[in-house]
Amino acid sequence: MGRGRCEVLGGVEAILALSVRRSWVILVALPVVAQTQQVDGRGRSVPLLSARFSDSVASVAPGVEWHRMRSDAGPWIVNLVSVDLKRCACDLRHVRAKDSLVAREKVSEMVARQPDASRVLAAINADFFDVKTGENENNQVIDGEWWKGVRVTDSPYDTFDNPHTQFAIGLDGKLRMDQYVFEGTVELRGGDAFPVTALNHLESKTLEATVLYTERFGRTPRDTARAMAEVPLRVISRRNDSTVYEITGPATKVGGNAIPAGGAVLAAYGPRSKTVAAFNVGDSIVVVLGASSPRGDGSRPNRRLSPRLLIGGWPRVLSNGQLAATRAPWDEGTLSSNAEARHPRSAVGFSRDSSTVYLVTVDGRSETSVGMTLRELALFMGEYRSWNALNFDGGGSTALVVEGSVVNKPSDTTGERPVGNALIIVSRARP
Repeated sequence: MGRGRCEVLGGVEAILALSVRRSWVILVALPVVAQTQQVDGRGRSVPLLSARFSDSVASVAPGVEWHRMRSDAGPWIVNLVSVDLKRCACDLRHVRAKDSLVAREKVSEMVARQPDASRVLAAINADFFDVKTGENENNQVIDGEWWKGVRVTDSPYDTFDNPHTQFAIGLDGKLRMDQYVFEGTVELRGGDAFPVTALNHLESKTLEATVLYTERFGRTPRDTARAMAEVPLRVISRRNDSTVYEITGPATKVGGNAIPAGGAVLAAYGPRSKTVAAFNVGDSIVVVLGASSPRGDGSRPNRRLSPRLLIGGWPRVLSNGQLAATRAPWDEGTLSSNAEARHPRSAVGFSRDSSTVYLVTVDGRSETSVGMTLRELALFMGEYRSWNALNFDGGGSTALVVEGSVVNKPSDTTGERPVGNALIIVSRARP
């Protein structure tokens, strides 16, 4: 979305009135409606969002622009930050509230406490979370470290259990988006192996489970419903997604134990507890952590990911240029009260060539901006060059911070809401 061109109407020409104030360029579009077509998840052709938007553009940094857009059609007020990764010397970073698995914090506060806060260009609220604890529902990887790993999203709201879509950056630096499933393995001497079913999360409804708890978790949970065994671990070495651990203490059959600083605890529940109970002090094991995106129809191979960043949302609204929002009730179990009603929205998307990332918020629940349905959000983002896009937590959680200030209008009467995590853009350039 370069300044000096009107691309807010999907390429339809419009007369522009340009007025420069500081770094602002104001683009005022005449009432012209785009007629471009898009394909939905069932292969049907649908029109893009028929709306007229005025677009105020501010340059935040080289390759980073903040667009404040208005339309009377909703009415809507949309804030969009575009990040051209080829031009911007910047990084995408996943931040947890108070750097803790269980905490809530405002996005603006997360930005302010960064050691390089002056270089944070933009930040947006991200995954859905438990309002009591602040724990996010999906897999979480921060700077290559697994904070939470689940095979099924930890949500009480979807209509059926499934892994919700997540936004990822691999160790190779490539942007990805898929319904990633946590995949862990314990490798033993002699070639034997067994799965790690979760990381820093205990699923109590299964007959058997194996969980790796890192020091982020604090203390291991108690489980009186199943036989269990757990052993403390010390890190010997790490390489990419593999860690070699040494067992430093005998197996215990009761939870509630402190997790060693810099180490971990491997806990097994149900029949698998016999395997862990047989470990000896001094034994070494290799734990391999990653994510995969299996396809139920077998049409594609299981694609394994070693993520540097992994952050969740719900649901995917654009999939490789196609409208995925209309498939979400079948693919990700969305609720009609959320998906089909207009609410404030937050979202992340990226272009077809993965060179540009888009952070988007839509104000809602007010006379000046009513919010969007997931379908409207998808159509808007598709019209503004997103090829893949993911809905983040919205409603009162919606918040976009640009250069330290909240630029959207939060819908809660108390203002910006404390949330579970955020996706932030940080400049590598020194001020």
